[in-house]
Amino acid sequence: FYARLEQGRGARPSELTVDAIALALRLTHDERDHLFRLAGHKAPPSTGRSDVLSAGMVRLLDHLDAPAQIISDLGVTLRQNALARAISGVQTCRTGLARSMMYRWFIGSEERRRVPTEDHTHHSRRYVAHLRAIHSRSAAPGEARTLVDELYGRSREFAQLWDQHEVALIMNWQRRMCHPAVGQIAFDSEVLALQNRTEVLLVFTAAPDSDDAERLAFLSAFARKNGPRR
Repeated sequence: FYARLEQGRGARPSELTVDAIALALRLTHDERDHLFRLAGHKAPPSTGRSDVLSAGMVRLLDHLDAPAQIISDLGVTLRQNALARAISGVQTCRTGLARSMMYRWFIGSEERRRVPTEDHTHHSRRYVAHLRAIHSRSAAPGEARTLVDELYGRSREFAQLWDQHEVALIMNWQRRMCHPAVGQIAFDSEVLALQNRTEVLLVFTAAPDSDDAERLAFLSAFARKNGPRR
């Protein structure tokens, strides 16, 4: 049957039939979407976000020898390894909208204290442009809409930037952070993996043989000595 679809032979099955086949074969989201397109149908929308992470992604995170964390497209940190916690603190214990780093950036001062003042405007613009991109394509638009509405009503800065209609997903990003133990660190945040298009695995690296690499190595050594990876 699958071969006939790929070859364009035979009658076109209904969407219900294709969906049943995808479920029976336990296809991934990408495989399911491909099957729908082969059958001449538009791929159905994703069922939304989930905090349940794949075992493979968690193993990859836990075995990395670099600071790394899994975050959602709305800026919710779902899991960190010990090295990431040494850099940015524990970010997985918050509730409600405060789970989102984008919310915390515009509401309150905790996130901004970690970033040099001269970088604040750039961070704000990138967060708003990213959130607009997610809002327009979101698999669960209610979550993005709630976050946008709350920020628009409570943050004048967010509202002004939102009204500029900039759109750009945050992928790789060179950034600086102020750490109480080692001072300022410049590093790259690199996207290594995706899960269901709504979570990304971020790995933080610094330029080799730089002062930033030494600071990062110091924090990594401290994290390995003082706590297990989780």
